[in-house]
Amino acid sequence: MKKLDIIYEDKEILVVNKEAHKLTIATEKRENNTLYNEASNYVKKQYPKNKIFIVHRLDRDTSGIVIFAKNQDKKLVLQNNWENVKREYIAIVEGKMPKHSDVLKDYLSESKTLNVYITKDKSKGKLAITEYEVLKESNKYSLLKIKIKTGRRNQIRVQLANIGNPIVGDKKYGSKDNRLKRLALHANLVEYQEKGKSYHFEAKYPKEFMKIFNEN
Repeated sequence: MKKLDIIYEDKEILVVNKEAHKLTIATEKRENNTLYNEASNYVKKQYPKNKIFIVHRLDRDTSGIVIFAKNQDKKLVLQNNWENVKREYIAIVEGKMPKHSDVLKDYLSESKTLNVYITKDKSKGKLAITEYEVLKESNKYSLLKIKIKTGRRNQIRVQLANIGNPIVGDKKYGSKDNRLKRLALHANLVEYQEKGKSYHFEAKYPKEFMKIFNEN
């Protein structure tokens, strides 16, 4: 087991850099190899009665910043303010983007099998807003900086696939390129303010992301 990659820690929060291929927290299936379990074991080593609380999640194959709270009150404070938290991602998508930068606005719904899809029926979907900017591109790929204005499930993946630029490694939403053996999506920045104090956390995207561009 790899050592927990801690970005920041104080009395109330623990901020870590999650690796790809790891669940944030267990699903219905019994799963012990989760980031939550690693964080829980870490704080219990400091004091056996310590607890950890999940504030938000990343998909199993997405890497990057995850924030845990060390008490229930802090968890609720962060979750209740989550819409005001600035979140940025780095992604590599297939092909060139239609525009150098754009804001994608779509209504998302979920099937019974939990597949997220875009619907034109506003009454059946929830608005998802994703802003992107091209940082680098080649003939086959584009490196994007992404800001999400809403927190819908799989919104980045679904919206990019919808315009013909699925994230590399995202077989679920149409990618046929898995050369990185992972989803090329990384949560690289989280910022928020609380009680007059600013919090800024960064986790640089994995080195393997640039391999694609070095090879093309």
